[in-house]
Amino acid sequence: MEEEMVVIKALNNNVLIASHATYNEVILIGKGIGFNKKKGDQVPASQAEKTFLLKDEHEQMQYKQLLSHVDQELMDILNDVILHIEERMDESLNEHIHVALTDHLSFAINRANQSIQFTNPFLFEIESLYPKEYQVAEEVVAYITEQVGVTFPEGEVGFIALHIHSAVTDKAIRDMNRHHQLIAQLVEMVEENLEMTFDRKNVNYNRLVQHLHRAIERVYQGEKLGEETNLAKVLKATYPMCYNLAWKLIKVMQQQLNTRVDESEVLYLTIHLQRLMQSSE
Repeated sequence: MEEEMVVIKALNNNVLIASHATYNEVILIGKGIGFNKKKGDQVPASQAEKTFLLKDEHEQMQYKQLLSHVDQELMDILNDVILHIEERMDESLNEHIHVALTDHLSFAINRANQSIQFTNPFLFEIESLYPKEYQVAEEVVAYITEQVGVTFPEGEVGFIALHIHSAVTDKAIRDMNRHHQLIAQLVEMVEENLEMTFDRKNVNYNRLVQHLHRAIERVYQGEKLGEETNLAKVLKATYPMCYNLAWKLIKVMQQQLNTRVDESEVLYLTIHLQRLMQSSE
């Protein structure tokens, strides 16, 4: 027998709040699901293209406010966008994306219509670190452009990719931006100390960003790479410039992350920096 829910309130023709036997309040999205629905009506679960919970009362309130000031036709497009993201990522998304990305895109469309440009200082880092999210974000931009007729600045792809990654990993965008800022600072230090400039589309830049990203992730997770005392002596003697630069980078990481970084990271970073120097010759 098909599960049915009871309507609490229709937010618009395609979105309603319903009472669920297990989850209490749920939000149902589907073409025409809210049309002529009144409080107390029953609605079959199969009518919903998407069912999600916003357990946090503040997020529920935010979502209801969004629906009150975002045009219904645009809201339907943005709901389709989130369904597309979930399908393409092939992973369940943190339901906060329904508030965060909907809010972001509605403002982004308004900005684009008013020709207000926003740059994304971490665009290359985002593309390097989250290639799948970046590709899906490009698809989202193309779809919205086709449906709404706006032209987004290039940096918008990066912002959307961040929202997608946040929804997949449950990481706060604020923390990710802090992470990207640190990587950008470290890359700049490498360029200054080794007197080189990376082409942001080059594989060497991509590898360096990935290496720094993994090092920072290991710090967050408390991973250690193990003691390599003899190797440290060899690297210090053989590649003093890269060894000293690696220590400078680690000290900045410790300061910015406000935690101790495993000293063995210096060794792996030294080797990576030396390879960078050789490949640029």
